[in-house]
Amino acid sequence: MNLDEIISEYADLEQRLADPAVHADQAKARTYGKRYAVLTPIVGTYRELESVREDLTAARELAAEDPAFAEEAAELEGRIPVLEEKLTHLLVPRDPNDDKDIIMEIKAGEGGQESALFAGDLLRMYLRYAERAGYKTEVIDAQHSDLGGYKDVTVAIKGREGVWSRLKFEGGVHRVQRVPVTESQGRIHTSAAGVLVYPEAEDVDVQIDPNDLRIDVFRSSGPGGQSVNTTDSAVRITHLPTGVVVSCQNEKSQLQNKESALRILRARLLAIAQEEAEAAAMAERKSQVRTVDRSERIRTYNFPENRISDHRVGFKAYNLDQVLDGELDAVIQALLDAELSEKLAAHSS
Repeated sequence: MNLDEIISEYADLEQRLADPAVHADQAKARTYGKRYAVLTPIVGTYRELESVREDLTAARELAAEDPAFAEEAAELEGRIPVLEEKLTHLLVPRDPNDDKDIIMEIKAGEGGQESALFAGDLLRMYLRYAERAGYKTEVIDAQHSDLGGYKDVTVAIKGREGVWSRLKFEGGVHRVQRVPVTESQGRIHTSAAGVLVYPEAEDVDVQIDPNDLRIDVFRSSGPGGQSVNTTDSAVRITHLPTGVVVSCQNEKSQLQNKESALRILRARLLAIAQEEAEAAAMAERKSQVRTVDRSERIRTYNFPENRISDHRVGFKAYNLDQVLDGELDAVIQALLDAELSEKLAAHSS
């Protein structure tokens, strides 16, 4: 999309968002609002660049008659390449999911109870980060471990600005090195947890045929004594064409668990469809950004050294305690910078 098309779309969105009738449909208004927020910095930078160019022309004309204006002209001339570079960066093709909310699954892996405890640490890290960023969170489903961690936990994260654009890099294997609470000899162990991140799908993104679903109900296996265990409220949905299975038991009613399971299923099916489309496109273009390869072990959390390392971009910092408290901005920015560099290289080649 070129600049003229972007400016035209921006003007159209301004008109739509000014129409009270649009806001009667909250889903539509939210979609328009997110797209408007994406285009605003592009249009704002373009307008600023045009204004500076006009001011420079005027300053040069005045400087020809009065040398006192030469300094102003030089200052304006210096701003132009900065704004041009900024605009170039903003025009780099975006990930089409960047303005979407996400569903994140955190699963205990190698390491038994220690891995489940680490999964709990990761959940807290992301919830604290979301709180700092002004995002809303909702734990959709959770399977607790005996020592207080999680065997498996699923959380939805929503925000005014695209959550996917910030947290899409988190998918992969996260490794922890520390002395487990169950270790009596004080030895450092290594364990791991897996994180899966999906853009949350709207109904318009994924159409699910009810005939393609097998829905089973069963009794929740959570801690005893809770009302969730007294009825067959837990729900398992199998999408027959793909074999994707989703189970939810966090809510007290069967209907609520079914709705939660369908949210997760839609997100997984959208991710599958997009991965298949990307795989097909890779035969024709080399646009995959190395930094978001989820098949690799992506990060190590070393407690004895208070160190966090992201192996994809060589990021390393010695403030692990702060990172686990939600201060993820530095590592996320390193990944964003790497993604931008890759895209700029591809865009210019």
